[in-house]
Amino acid sequence: MANDSALSSPTFDHYLGLISNDPFFGKTDARILIELKPETYPYTFINASPDSLNIDSVVLVLDYIGTHGDTSIPQTVNVYEIGGSTSDFKVDSLYRFRPNTIPKLGLLGSRTFEPRWLNDSIKAYQDTTINQLRIRLNNSFGQRLLSYDATGAGTNNAYSSDSAFREKFKGFALESTSGNAVMGFNLGGANTKLAIYYKDDNNNAPIDKWDTAVAYFRFTPTSASANFVQRDYTATPLAAASGGASDNIVYIQNTPGTYATIKIPGLIGLSNRVVHRAELIMEQVYNVTDSIFPPPPSLYLDAYDPSIPGFRTVPYDFTYDFSTFGSNIVAFGGTPFRALNPSGNSINTWRFNLTRYVQHLVNGTEPAYDFRVYAPVYTSNQYGTSASAGTKVTLYVNSALDNTTPSGSPVKGRVRLYGGDPTRTNPQRMRLRIVYSKI
Repeated sequence: MANDSALSSPTFDHYLGLISNDPFFGKTDARILIELKPETYPYTFINASPDSLNIDSVVLVLDYIGTHGDTSIPQTVNVYEIGGSTSDFKVDSLYRFRPNTIPKLGLLGSRTFEPRWLNDSIKAYQDTTINQLRIRLNNSFGQRLLSYDATGAGTNNAYSSDSAFREKFKGFALESTSGNAVMGFNLGGANTKLAIYYKDDNNNAPIDKWDTAVAYFRFTPTSASANFVQRDYTATPLAAASGGASDNIVYIQNTPGTYATIKIPGLIGLSNRVVHRAELIMEQVYNVTDSIFPPPPSLYLDAYDPSIPGFRTVPYDFTYDFSTFGSNIVAFGGTPFRALNPSGNSINTWRFNLTRYVQHLVNGTEPAYDFRVYAPVYTSNQYGTSASAGTKVTLYVNSALDNTTPSGSPVKGRVRLYGGDPTRTNPQRMRLRIVYSKI
């Protein structure tokens, strides 16, 4: 089933690109909206008069962090200007991944490239580095930026304040029209900027006397961003899955993605015993395309509690630290380990530790829950036991916390897992393994 509720954050990795042919999960169309601007106001270009400046080139630069998909298939990325009013796209709003209602204006530039080129060394004026996507934009747009001033009045006023600049330019909308991958970018990275290369005519001096300079607009704390991601599962095995007990394979995809409900009827009425170990085992279904579209770094398991109603952490086995905002997700089983399937192929296997929960269940102090497995960038759960009111907590799963600021990796990662098997003949089927002693 699809999971639609997540919000994009400026601190998350942002993904751009088009996956046109994933044989199991269909298509993904990932788009980035970003606002780049001067870092301080009032702003001027080397204290020169706007009418003395001439554009050389203007380049949109994004800080590249990696690709999920086929790096050899060309991507064509188009850059548009964001339209609408200043209230349509603003820094104090977090936007959901799936819907995209922000309008765009005309095309500012385009580039076709192979993602594998993005970690090549780049040499540009005052900028030699690696891991950049550089898209040259129309010179007319660059000249327009040079023509603005900071006088505080008039039709060309843009650099007197942040609000004045947003009235003149609201940001960029990037989308891809071809490819079979999504590419990740760090909006707050040093390589993310709008590079404006220009010349000062030195009071109409001969062209060989003109001064060359570059100015950078960046992603600032007052910049807006959004990462819109559309999934299309039409005519895929995922779309054909019934969502019932007969599904032998479940399909899990990172935010905005999918989840599976897990029912374990054998837990109901289980007699009292000493539980030494209880683990829910999930094995990856191998396919050669897994090398191109690998699994997400982590999966997460929570429990549905009809008394809330909603989802809670698995009682006793999943722990959360309110002082560090961290959890035991690795020990709980969210991080996979490598194993070999019966054919000798390397696969990921997850073993979720449910030992203490099952012990309380057989003791009669916890009910039997249905579970949910998914791969969120973050999620919100009730933390506590069925006997306590609990506290709502935000858990960063495919993310990291640095001084309470999350950096997340949404979009990338998908995996097929063996599900239920009514015949009980598949040794790789999803299963709860309990090691116990009789009382």
